Amino acid sequence: MRSNRRLRWAAIPIALVISVVLAGCTQAQLQGWLPTEPGTTNNVDRVIGLWVTSWIVLLVVGIITWGLTIWAIVVYRRRKGQTGLPAQLRYNMPIEIFYTIVPLILVLGFFAFTARDQSAIEAKYDNPDQVIQVFGKQWAWDFNYVDQNVYSPGVQAQANPDDSNGALVESQIPTLYLPVGKKVEIQLESRDVIHSFWVIDFLYKKDMLPGKTNYMYVTPERIGTYSGKCAELCGEYHSMMLFNVKVVSQADYDAYIQTLKDAGQTGQLGPDYNRNQNLPGIGTPAPKE
Repeated sequence: MRSNRRLRWAAIPIALVISVVLAGCTQAQLQGWLPTEPGTTNNVDRVIGLWVTSWIVLLVVGIITWGLTIWAIVVYRRRKGQTGLPAQLRYNMPIEIFYTIVPLILVLGFFAFTARDQSAIEAKYDNPDQVIQVFGKQWAWDFNYVDQNVYSPGVQAQANPDDSNGALVESQIPTLYLPVGKKVEIQLESRDVIHSFWVIDFLYKKDMLPGKTNYMYVTPERIGTYSGKCAELCGEYHSMMLFNVKVVSQADYDAYIQTLKDAGQTGQLGPDYNRNQNLPGIGTPAPKE
């Protein structure tokens, strides 16, 4: 009778595992509910794989831990008529080695796979097809298309005064254009405080530090419009520091560049518009006469 009860309780975690496996059949579940689609960029699938694999490993560890905990509670519970303390276990060397070595292996494994994928994502493009310079500023974005020597200034996202729900005026949100299938080097700068450049569907973000240039390397592989925002609290209107990324064909990209030229937006919006002009690496103040 006692063995049947033990089998019954052991079947509970097994049933839970089977339920989870059977439930994980939608695309959203298969990619861990990440806010993107596979193939959006050259790096997205790598991030999805690392994320989903990590959760599977952790779920297995959790199920084993919960199962053993429940099993111990049931099997070694106080029964009717029992008095005093049960037999105590101390210094079980195999168990202590197990719960020391296994977590160590898991931590080292997570570190190794994360370092491998991060190294691949951060790999520099020796000959990028397009170089773009992005300046973050309170609370908008400036985009320089370096190879074409044109620029696109941005303003803070504005609420539509005719919309009672506070919807934004989409046409005023700064928009960065990227050609599909091209290697893009993005140079990240800040004009004032620390910002963070985050294209949500690209599953990657990077800080923008005053006086320092950070780099992001990406190849967009799916045409579409993607939302971006500042991911570092940067002041009063941080939540309105939004932008869009439009991944378009090469022909549409060239047409957009031509519209900037026709509007007279040639040249580059450089660091002369930065608020902080005395940071390390910017230069020394001119001596007073």
